Amino acid sequence: MTGEWAVEIDDLVKAFGNFVAVDHVSLRVRKGEIFGFLGPNGAGKSTTIRMLCGLLTPTSGHASVSGFDVSREPEEIRKTIGYMSQKFSLYDDLTVEENIDFFTGMYSVPKAVRAERKNYVLGMANLTDRRRALTGTLAGGWKQRLALGCAILHDPPVLFLDEPTSGVDPIARGAFWGLIHDLSETGHTIFVSTHYMDEAEYCHRLALMYRGKVIALGTPAELKEGLKSHVLLQLDSSDPLETMRALEGLAGVRDVAVFGSGLHVTVDAETDVARIRQAVEAKGIAVKRLERITPSMEDVFVATIEAEERKAA
Repeated sequence: MTGEWAVEIDDLVKAFGNFVAVDHVSLRVRKGEIFGFLGPNGAGKSTTIRMLCGLLTPTSGHASVSGFDVSREPEEIRKTIGYMSQKFSLYDDLTVEENIDFFTGMYSVPKAVRAERKNYVLGMANLTDRRRALTGTLAGGWKQRLALGCAILHDPPVLFLDEPTSGVDPIARGAFWGLIHDLSETGHTIFVSTHYMDEAEYCHRLALMYRGKVIALGTPAELKEGLKSHVLLQLDSSDPLETMRALEGLAGVRDVAVFGSGLHVTVDAETDVARIRQAVEAKGIAVKRLERITPSMEDVFVATIEAEERKAA
């Protein structure tokens, strides 16, 4: 692999009949970077990843992985990448060790290093003591670790993870991201898609994807900084639904969204917070908490989508 970039995408399009799943996407991913694809289901994340893995042919545009063209050299790409989907692609009726042996052969790992790679994967996934357990008996978090281990048996420089934490409990998700950072620190490039907004914080950079388009691109801090023209408020009240109605159409209020048991209220920077309290209390609603907070990635995503919708309208 030469140059600074592990993945390069230029004006990439994938259409299925009249439906455009990936709509003129352009971006680059540096070597050793954890790059996140963040967006709801159906946004086009998986379709983009499948093109980058050489599994789908683009309708138009250009993309390369490790210097290989996705349209002309898909076989070369498949030799140099690891791929893990949310379905894990494991065989439940095989033991942990048998799954590793199977994928070792699939990835043509040289026989001289197979034992070493197997031991590495067992240790990395903390499955050494479970090596003879049937894979179907493993909990979701352990299966997830095994699937990751099988995807890196051939030590690929670029690893694609498509919704790898879907359906896994939060503790297992956190442990999994620890493994991802360990791989990144050894020089692996990680391209990961997720619809969990909190996972964006683990990425070095990320793209927000919506309806086939990349609508924002940058580090988590940069994307949050992009909301500096707005102020985000946490509003907890005795009646959240009536509070939302009380704030409808109020000057300076851009958005009101349910967040946990309270509300996140996005307002213009110059909006008087006391006026918001007054509008709510005028309806006989008790305000328990009203203060400015730092936006989360979910707030960023909601605000960015709403901006896109306003442009489209």
